[in-house]
Amino acid sequence: MLKEFRAFIARGNVLDLAVGVIIGGAFGSITKSLTDDLIMPLVGWLFGGVDFSGYFLRLGAIPASYTGSPSNYAALKAAGVPLIGFGQFITVVINFLILAFIVFLLVRTVNKVVAAAEHDKATGDAPPAADPADVVLLREIRDELKKRNEAR
Repeated sequence: MLKEFRAFIARGNVLDLAVGVIIGGAFGSITKSLTDDLIMPLVGWLFGGVDFSGYFLRLGAIPASYTGSPSNYAALKAAGVPLIGFGQFITVVINFLILAFIVFLLVRTVNKVVAAAEHDKATGDAPPAADPADVVLLREIRDELKKRNEAR
């Protein structure tokens, strides 16, 4: 069973998937920053200074010990007040749409490159394959023998 597991892990698809998941996680962080730090402030500015993360619906009472602002979503959430954060949800949906669009562009580009490579391969436009090492060695030996014969 250990050999089967090792063979499974060593397959290229599993390693490619692992790399994809790791890069996807990092790419998700970049997209989140793009959404939170660039796009949503711009959208808020276009709509008159609206901060979407501040849109929420309070479902319960604010605790008596709470001293923060009743309009601060993050502070109320940290205080344990039940909230529906639809503004935060809008931000996450926009984040997802940006990520999905970028992945679409990447897949589309890769598909075009693969199709072009297959077309070149089918039409014979691909460069000829390199000679095997033994053929190259035999040619070198032949050329050296010719040089020796000419020198006599």
